[in-house]
Amino acid sequence: MDADWLVFHPDPKKPDFKLPKGAVDAHCHVFGPAAQFPFAPERKYTPCDAGKDKLFELRDFLGFERNVIVQATCHGKDNRAMVDACRAAGDMARGIASVGPDITRAELEDMHLAGVRGVRFNFVKRLVDATPKEVFLGIADKIKDLGWHIVVYFEAQDLAELEPFLKQLPTTIVVDHMGRPDVAKGVNHPDFQRFLRIMAENENIWSKVTCPERLSLQGPPYDDVVPFCAAVVDRFPDRVLWGTDWPHPNMTTHMPDDGALVDYIPRIARTPEQQQKLLVDNPMRLYWA
Repeated sequence: MDADWLVFHPDPKKPDFKLPKGAVDAHCHVFGPAAQFPFAPERKYTPCDAGKDKLFELRDFLGFERNVIVQATCHGKDNRAMVDACRAAGDMARGIASVGPDITRAELEDMHLAGVRGVRFNFVKRLVDATPKEVFLGIADKIKDLGWHIVVYFEAQDLAELEPFLKQLPTTIVVDHMGRPDVAKGVNHPDFQRFLRIMAENENIWSKVTCPERLSLQGPPYDDVVPFCAAVVDRFPDRVLWGTDWPHPNMTTHMPDDGALVDYIPRIARTPEQQQKLLVDNPMRLYWA
């Protein structure tokens, strides 16, 4: 484990907000355990162990019924830890994989049987090495017939350059963390308005209204991120997802309390109807239909 690594919260609070029946934590990860699932040699960080048993324990404690487990960059394209967690959870988990251009149809079908329903394309330069867009388009072509979608992770300053590429993708697209807007600029800044415009113009683009702990400049309770998340939920209630991001990789300032993060939900999805769509209807439609 990296010397400056922040370990997930050991004792989160019980949420005050009662999740609706069937709620899905639609963005979380597993790390290892390294003795069973070694981290990738090309990784940019070495985390603590945070395996499936801890994830499922948190799921039950917070009141979620299902998880969507996103492949962590510390595991590279070795999806075994994520797939193992999906298989262990049965129908209560789905997965998002990271794959290379050499992935075979048989390997994709095996992951599909385990519960994988999408691939993740990471454009955050501090986390992964650059990959040519043609490689991603080739992968997209391989997975579209399975009904999978594509998760994209990028930072706000890169969206203008990525927009033409996003329009080439043949599947549903889910953007991690609203494209990481700079909250210091405010919701009316052209950067965030570009993101809202792209969502309005492309009905195949969804967004995770997640990770206020990553985006906030103020820290808990993340008041400065609320207007961004609420703006997306208000405009696109049928195309939003929420997740804990447990075990919160690469946090540098603090480790969030996952129970407090659940209590953040009614501040951004302010009606029971919005909460039902965000936490149940939308993820069930995308991952379990």
